[in-house]
Amino acid sequence: MFTPDNLRKTLELFNEKIQEKKDYLSELDTPIGDGDHGNNMARGMTAVMAADLSGDLPEIFKAAAMALISKVGGASGPLYGTAMMEMMKASKDSADPVTLLSAAIAGIEKRGNSQPGQKTMLDLWVPAVEALKTDSLTPEKIDEIVEKTKEIKATKGRASYVGERSIGHIDPGAMSSGYLFKSMMEAGVFK
Repeated sequence: MFTPDNLRKTLELFNEKIQEKKDYLSELDTPIGDGDHGNNMARGMTAVMAADLSGDLPEIFKAAAMALISKVGGASGPLYGTAMMEMMKASKDSADPVTLLSAAIAGIEKRGNSQPGQKTMLDLWVPAVEALKTDSLTPEKIDEIVEKTKEIKATKGRASYVGERSIGHIDPGAMSSGYLFKSMMEAGVFK
């Protein structure tokens, strides 16, 4: 279950991972995108950490969403921000991770006009939430899901411009999303 405390902890852990891996995320983004995913996410998470994260679940999700939308360039800001906004709305009635993360997925699909299988962050979010439903989500499973994005040909976003050449590369949005899911796990949102 989400609580204000474990959500704050999730965001702290996610920030640590993003800051530590920002160069790697940008390296992943270089052959198939603009090469700025790591720096964009690091800037966004710095803004999240500077935001007022006190209050209840909806207030924390909203603060994180607004920081991400205002500070992250490229597609990542609007997509992560939308995910947080949808979780904010859902958290008014529920603290269940599957409920909130499913709301986030619907928001990402709508905002990005995308579906799983197009080499986007959804290729981590959807299978991860499916595994969560059956209590089979582990850090190893997250790594396996991220790794599978190598096999997908990008048909959405900047990566779609390189077409077939996108095969063989991990999707940077799926990788950063993997860090988010691991952060939730480590913070105790779910086991």
